[in-house]
Amino acid sequence: MPATEPETAPMYSVDTSALMDWQARFYPTDVFIGLKTQIEGLIASGKLRAPEIVKEELDAVGTPALKSWAKSQTGLFVPLEPQLQVETATIQARYPELADVKSGHESADPWVIALAELRGWMVVSQETSAAEKRKPPKSYYIPDVCRDLGVPCINLLGLMRKEGLTF
Repeated sequence: MPATEPETAPMYSVDTSALMDWQARFYPTDVFIGLKTQIEGLIASGKLRAPEIVKEELDAVGTPALKSWAKSQTGLFVPLEPQLQVETATIQARYPELADVKSGHESADPWVIALAELRGWMVVSQETSAAEKRKPPKSYYIPDVCRDLGVPCINLLGLMRKEGLTF
């Protein structure tokens, strides 16, 4: 019987939307205290990461509590290294609508996808595909680009299930 390679644990590149939905919308930390501890455990173990641009986006659109929490999570953010910059530029060129040019800050979306693509990780995003929207203002969103590039993409609940997080 041939030897099989051990299955590697999944790693995740998290989008701003997942962090905002977690803390500010659906799973507030004052109610889901255990979730906060478990998310921080994923960060401490190196399984959950985000490009530094996510921190900048959180500073622009996040709640005060989320901004404060993000500042304390130094292990969460990955530097915008040259290889990541090149891959992000490639994604931006191929999917120019992905970034919202009307926002007052740079969109983290292509960075999150590029990080996952380069490292063989999954994207965690609360965005839905253009096909799931009634009159989408854009042709594609994170799930659309991930599907096109073959990058796995799950939402926050999918992360909780995949990691067996319970409260």
